[in-house]
Amino acid sequence: MSESKSKVLVLNASYEPLNVCSWRRAVVLIFKGKAEQIEHNGKVIYKDLEVPTVIRLRRYIKAPYKEIPLTRRNLMYRDHYSCQYCGHKTPDLTIDHVIPTSRGGTNTWDNVVACCQKCNVKKGNHTPKEASMHLLKHPRVPHGHLYFEVTRLAVSYFPHWQKYIIGMSA
Repeated sequence: MSESKSKVLVLNASYEPLNVCSWRRAVVLIFKGKAEQIEHNGKVIYKDLEVPTVIRLRRYIKAPYKEIPLTRRNLMYRDHYSCQYCGHKTPDLTIDHVIPTSRGGTNTWDNVVACCQKCNVKKGNHTPKEASMHLLKHPRVPHGHLYFEVTRLAVSYFPHWQKYIIGMSA
């Protein structure tokens, strides 16, 4: 079973997404009585137990907040793999600092955007206002780490997870 297909969405007792784990870990939680299987992929692994794709914990767990690391991959996902100035989708996107680092701009979620090479050259060492360019969407820190990871996996591999994620529709 491929790594991406072996992921299981773990829901809290309140049906809120809590974590993503391997199908093996999910089976252990089910056998120990700590979780119940909500959805499966139809493949039988033991007697009547099918490989889970969504499980729900029987007891409520308080989840800690975890910050999302600012990486190129995460930035491109947040910006939907499109230039935030012209909207062009290309595999050759660069990272642009809205306020250039040479002018005090920081390497933070609210100051970096995905940008095509053409727009990046046009903007140069200026602010968008100085370059007469406007952002299609202002940069912001993405939702919590879990929401970010679960939505990425739901869009790419597990569309049936979308009904458990607030703000997504299947």
